[in-house]
Amino acid sequence: MKILNTILKYLTLFLIGGITYYFIEIAYRGYSHFSMVIVGGLCFILIGSINEFSNKEIPLLLQMLISVLLVDIVELFSGIIINRILLLNVWDYSQLKYNFLGQISLNSSIAWFFLSLFAIYMDDLLRYVIFKEKKPRYKFI
Repeated sequence: MKILNTILKYLTLFLIGGITYYFIEIAYRGYSHFSMVIVGGLCFILIGSINEFSNKEIPLLLQMLISVLLVDIVELFSGIIINRILLLNVWDYSQLKYNFLGQISLNSSIAWFFLSLFAIYMDDLLRYVIFKEKKPRYKFI
C-alpha cells in the first residue's frame, strides 16, 4: 500500500508540475507542445526532491541554484531528443547569446532561477496540504 501511495504522490506532483509548465509556456510564448508536460513534470519532481533526501534544511538560494542545474540538464537532454533526434522543433535558443546547442541558454537559466522558487514553494505546499508531510520551513541563506 505504501508503494501505491508513493506512486500516486509522484504521479500527482508530476502532472501538476507538467501542466503548470505547459501553461507557463503558453502564457510566455503563446503556445506549447505536449512534450513540455513531460519535461515540466520531470523538472518539478526533481526540484521538489532536492530537500527531500537531506536531513538538513538546504537554504533556498542553494535549492534555486541546484534547480537551475537540474532544469538545464533535463532541457538539454530532452531538447536533443525532441528537437534534434525527433526533429519536432519545439524550441530553439540558437539565436540567443550564450546558448548551448540551441537547447539551453543563459536567459532561460536566469528565468528558471526565479521560477524555481515558485516550484519549491508549490511542491512543499502540495506535500504538506495533500500528502500530510512535514510543514515546510525555510532559510534563505
